[in-house]
Amino acid sequence: MTSTIETQAVPSPGTAAQPTREVRVAVIGTGFAGLAMGIKLRERGETDFVLLERAEDVGGTWRDNTYPGAACDVQSHLYSYSFAPNPDWGRSYSEQPEIQAYLQRTAARYGVREHCVFGADVTAARWDEGERRWHVTTTAGNFRARVLISAAGALADPTYPAIPGIETFEGTVMHSARWDSSHDISGEKVAVIGTGASAIQVVPAIQPQVESLTVYQRTPAWVVPRTDHPVKPWARRLYRLLPGLQRAIRGLLYLFREFLVLGMAKQRMFLKPVGTLAKAHLERQVRDPKLREALTPDYTIGCKRILISNDYFPAVAAPNAELVTAGIAEIRPRSIVSKDGIERPTDTLILATGFHVTDLPIAEKIRGRDGRALAEVWEEGMVTNRSAAVAGFPNMFLLVGPNVGVGHTSMVYMIESQVAYVDDALRTMESEDLAVLETTPEAQAAWRELIAEKSKGTVWLAGGCASWYLDKHGHNSTLWPDFTFRFRKLTRSLDRENYVGVPAGAPASTEEAA
Repeated sequence: MTSTIETQAVPSPGTAAQPTREVRVAVIGTGFAGLAMGIKLRERGETDFVLLERAEDVGGTWRDNTYPGAACDVQSHLYSYSFAPNPDWGRSYSEQPEIQAYLQRTAARYGVREHCVFGADVTAARWDEGERRWHVTTTAGNFRARVLISAAGALADPTYPAIPGIETFEGTVMHSARWDSSHDISGEKVAVIGTGASAIQVVPAIQPQVESLTVYQRTPAWVVPRTDHPVKPWARRLYRLLPGLQRAIRGLLYLFREFLVLGMAKQRMFLKPVGTLAKAHLERQVRDPKLREALTPDYTIGCKRILISNDYFPAVAAPNAELVTAGIAEIRPRSIVSKDGIERPTDTLILATGFHVTDLPIAEKIRGRDGRALAEVWEEGMVTNRSAAVAGFPNMFLLVGPNVGVGHTSMVYMIESQVAYVDDALRTMESEDLAVLETTPEAQAAWRELIAEKSKGTVWLAGGCASWYLDKHGHNSTLWPDFTFRFRKLTRSLDRENYVGVPAGAPASTEEAA
């Protein structure tokens, strides 16, 4: 790509005029996706780009989620970049500090940390049709970019429950994704709202420390054993000596996890062994019939995220713990009242209530050709072409956006697939000397139809549950409803026929599509 516009001051709406930094590519976010995109750019010699990060370090969700017990539910060998294997993983399932350290090392190793602008919370991004540039306003200054890539992940912005009286609570309130490590919960009466992936890690980690632990459950989750163990020193040495062995293990883990797609999206019978395993796990760990019944889901396994834990059930069954299924009526200054009328004294309230997944906050800040925010365009559901581009938003691409999520395997695999697609789009712009590249409405309509067709009959739509996989219209706008190798095939290269290109020499007022 080439840039011909000189750096100058460009006032952004609602901000004072200040020098604007000119870049070819601006990437939002430095989690797995943002760093992978930066590494790919560096790999092919691109140096004129920035990674805009609102925090003060790289890592995304693995930087933010520091709650006790935070760990990955995908094996370490698979939950890492294919091009940057780590032979020194300490456990088969890595914990948060180790994953964060891996991302920090990888960013430094591949030279992308120098492209990071920290403290740069993106407050607005708008497309200028005349200049054919994205004007990006951040808390660290303004940027003007030829291409905008959003790698602001779905697990970035916490959701807070609208419970009557929650604003009156006088104790400590913290979301699991915004953990306050300075607050000591030892000896306190602690309440945890939620029983999802974060809660089943927090609960057993804090249960031995607190006086009492009350877990407020809306819907029980299917939980299977966590086959976690330390990696022996001799195994680490072997991985360093024979990197091909680690790649082979990664491949086997990938194939094993892809088998779950058969049950989730193809033939439900293949889920039966997993369901049997989960039931046996629950029966073995919870002896109290009443508690076991409360912890037993009434929907098909896989409809919601399958969780893995060896210590959640024992923690909930502990003498100082209580599972409440009646629902919350209100929160008072020092207590929580459940809908059955019971009031329970509470010192600290932990919200394990998830994230904005189907209503991505970044979509409210990005405005396309007609001035409408991406969130407005997506009011009837998130639509894209190849989960990466949106009509009306030229030179903009999405990573970890709609229908990229997976409920069975590593998101890193999907991220690498998307990065290859976006990189090919950038290469196409360069090779064809295009000022603008934009997908068509017809292409994204076809992609949406493909997603809808593949989603029919899957466990996510027909499994008898309501999950964050589905948006407010009941559409699957989150998960890729098929084998991940098929997603990779569809995103291996740019589907050029589904894009309109504007040559660099064409006047803005008389653009002719190619």
